[in-house]
Amino acid sequence: MAASLDIPQHEVQRRLAADNPWWRAGQGIDAEEAAWPRRAYFPQFSSLTLDTSVRRAVVLVGPRRVGKTVMLKHLVARLLDEGVKGTQILFLSLDTPLYSGRSLESLVQLFVDSQQHPPEQPLWVLFDEVQYLKEWEVHLKSLVDSYPRIRFVASGSAAAALRMKSRESGAGRFTEFILPPLTFAEYLQFAGQESALIVDLPPDDRVPGYRTTDVNALNVEFVNYLNYGGFPEAVMNPMVRANPARFLRQDIVDKVLLKDLPSLYGIGDTQELNRFFNVLSFNTGNEIGLEDLSKHSGISKAKLSDYLEYLEAAFLIRRVHRVDENAMRMQRARTFKVYLTNPSIRAALFGMVMADDDAMGNLAETAVWSQWLHSAQVSRSLHYARWKAGRQDLEVDIVSVDTRTQKPRFAVEIKWSDRIPNALNELRGLRELAAKNALVRAPLVTTRTYTGNATLDGIEIEFMPVALHCYTIARNLLRFRT
Repeated sequence: MAASLDIPQHEVQRRLAADNPWWRAGQGIDAEEAAWPRRAYFPQFSSLTLDTSVRRAVVLVGPRRVGKTVMLKHLVARLLDEGVKGTQILFLSLDTPLYSGRSLESLVQLFVDSQQHPPEQPLWVLFDEVQYLKEWEVHLKSLVDSYPRIRFVASGSAAAALRMKSRESGAGRFTEFILPPLTFAEYLQFAGQESALIVDLPPDDRVPGYRTTDVNALNVEFVNYLNYGGFPEAVMNPMVRANPARFLRQDIVDKVLLKDLPSLYGIGDTQELNRFFNVLSFNTGNEIGLEDLSKHSGISKAKLSDYLEYLEAAFLIRRVHRVDENAMRMQRARTFKVYLTNPSIRAALFGMVMADDDAMGNLAETAVWSQWLHSAQVSRSLHYARWKAGRQDLEVDIVSVDTRTQKPRFAVEIKWSDRIPNALNELRGLRELAAKNALVRAPLVTTRTYTGNATLDGIEIEFMPVALHCYTIARNLLRFRT
């Protein structure tokens, strides 16, 4: 008689016990994971999952390697701290081979049976890497309906696929929570440098402000942030930090471009998509047009438009649209800017940058945009401006447009240089935009180290180091978010 090829149930149970050490009295999550700083998003995420008044599963989505698994473990730690018994919590990583071929319901029922939970017992079930289960969204929706006393939380790294399937099949049953890459403020906290380098300014009528105790040391950390600081694992692990390309490229780029997106959108030529993303990554922050891109790459404009849509859905890039000096959108805009949502991806692809490299200007601009992307509402109001003034093209890197009045609110020119305060005539675009519009606050020009103010044709201009500007954006967005 042929032997059964099925994995014995006792082997599955043994793995479940190993992955859930808190089932044993006095045990908690892994000590190294427990020591990691909490993401700034953790209070909001944990409050959402702890609120069981609405019967829904929480689906945690985001790019690869931004700390989703660790945040689930931190949720386990909070549950234990609040008195939930360890045996009431199940953590399952669905990329574990022993779980392959098993349904979510069979694993949940195995947990309920092995721990002898009565039907009325409140339980917590956390599915990590849920994208490894085919039709996970159908199974999860069924579980939410069938087990009213269980709070289900799922996370996964195939961000585009997860979001699409969550919205299609989980309407009314799933609550989506997005976890982006680290902000610069979070990076400084993870690196243990925030308290040493940042001081809160006395409160005034404006938004909270900050100063740095050592701008040169802050810039060292800013360059580190550009190279690897968007990824918590790289900040906390010296081996990953020393060679981000080796440890991060496969998970962040190759799996998304060669596996996640092709499986979701039926992309046939994955190498073409990969080459296109490499071009965008190397040129992050540059203005591009489909016409020129098509000529350069030999890819049709229709396919390029699709690729851009896919890459945005995967949280890899963000398109920014152009306005003129009056903040009016172009009716037939043929150009736009593309930014990496995480500037560290460029280093993972092409190697680390140094403070004096030519790429620093565009990466500094990318870093500023990546902070704003942590607020969907604010980022939708941001554009860049470019227009003709005689024979000259004038430009401003960031223009905030009031969604109600369609008037500019503030404007920022991003530089990684201290030269501009002594060359104010180069700020003609910023000067003209400020002269034509009543901005809410003085135009800002970022620098490398200089802080101060100047007046150009009666217009006051503020100067601030770009690293401090990134910190200020991130700290204030996350403060108001939580």
